[in-house]
Amino acid sequence: MNAEPNSTDGARAVHPAAGTAPRKRLHSYGLPARAAAEAVGAFLLVFVGVGLAFFSATGSVSSPLGVGLGAAAAMVAFGYVSGGHFNPAISVASAAAGRTEWKALPVYIVSQLIGAVLAVGILWVVIQGVPELAETRMVFAALANGYGEQSGAGFPLASALLTEVIGAVLLTAVFLGATSGRRPLAGAAFAVGVTYAVLLTFLAPITGGSLNPARSTAVALFAEAAALEQLWLFWAAPVLGALITGLIYRSIDMTAADSAEPDADDDDDFDVDAEDSAVHAEAGTASDRGATAAAAPAPTTGTGTAHTGASGRGSDARNDDEARGFFDGDQDTDGGKPAGRS
Repeated sequence: MNAEPNSTDGARAVHPAAGTAPRKRLHSYGLPARAAAEAVGAFLLVFVGVGLAFFSATGSVSSPLGVGLGAAAAMVAFGYVSGGHFNPAISVASAAAGRTEWKALPVYIVSQLIGAVLAVGILWVVIQGVPELAETRMVFAALANGYGEQSGAGFPLASALLTEVIGAVLLTAVFLGATSGRRPLAGAAFAVGVTYAVLLTFLAPITGGSLNPARSTAVALFAEAAALEQLWLFWAAPVLGALITGLIYRSIDMTAADSAEPDADDDDDFDVDAEDSAVHAEAGTASDRGATAAAAPAPTTGTGTAHTGASGRGSDARNDDEARGFFDGDQDTDGGKPAGRS
């Protein structure tokens, strides 16, 4: 059994109820490990998506199903380490929603770019070995995202911008919603994967299907100059959509929190520790009251009610912690009963 996880400030993590597995907080992983997980996940997502687009019958349309399956696989394999973003737009939405620290955002994005560029670089080497494909840059130009003359169906800038923003809003909304609450990881991965597949199917004839600035950047670097000239849109649109979703999610989440607990901490990465301290402090106070009551004559009435109230408050705090999501900061580390409990 793994050792009991600790939070960044040294406080013990809250134990789940007896009979459930203890959970490991995301920020208990070092930033280098989280960055590595994001790089590997982005590599998988881009390698599968661009590779299938190249080897498909048309060669110029992305493979939405492959991207969706790749996203689901990457979330299951590496999401417990970093949160399962693998896309700068999702990282921006997570930061805007209060899920990810802003200081970690540049590290996440750089890692995702490194993984995406490495994936496309390997595909470049593979394509270079095919004698019939003399102009490799033209091949990647067909795979690059674009609008106007670079669009498969000739959609103008306004259409490309609008659809990419809406697509990013929907993708990040599904991600934030699917990874909230105590839901099974497979369900969240399935929801995000299906959303990728559906949205990319819709966007393929308009922009080639982006929603991922790392993917667009990596392909544009190996394509012709026109792809680089239009790359700005495939950063601006997903980031704008992600900010819209993240800020809306945060405002709704904060409003709900304020109505229930006016003094609650807004940061999901740290409010579990604050709640844990409050629970332990309350338990310690209750213990002191019990010791004092043992030294003095116990009252004949009211004791049962007080005990029930203290127990109820502790149970409510534990249940509230157990409702937190897989990617909100707490992860299962192993099975069995929590350490230190019988």
